[in-house]
This record gives sequence, structure tokens and C-alpha cells, in this order.
Amino acid sequence: MLITATELKLNLGKYLKLAEHEDIFITRNGKVVAKLSNPNADRVEMAKSLLGVIPSDITTEEAREERISKI
Repeated sequence: MLITATELKLNLGKYLKLAEHEDIFITRNGKVVAKLSNPNADRVEMAKSLLGVIPSDITTEEAREERISKI
């Protein structure tokens, strides 16, 4: 979503709630100057991308040991 700095000032609470679900780009004089976003969104996407990486027939500890042995 793209909004002006003035719009952000007038409706900060509204945009804070929206930023939980989508990035808000703030413009000044027609140029993007800032981005309001959820800092946890990247972590959630990363966790979703890792789902299924470790085979179900080994434990987390076994996977960790295997990874360390390759270093």
C-alpha cells in the first residue's frame, strides 16, 4: 500500500493495524521515503519455507549432529 506522510500522520492507528498484514510505503513529494512493516513477517515466512526440510524419521538432535559433522 502506498500512502502520503500526511495520511500516515492523520490515521496512524489505522496504518499500524494494516502493517500487521501488509507493507505500507510512505511517500513525501511523490517519492517513497519509508516503509512500515511487521518485523515478525519475515520470520513467519522463513519458518514456513523450512517446513518439511527435516525428514520425519529422524529427530531434531540427529539432524543437528548431521549438519555439524558436515562443517
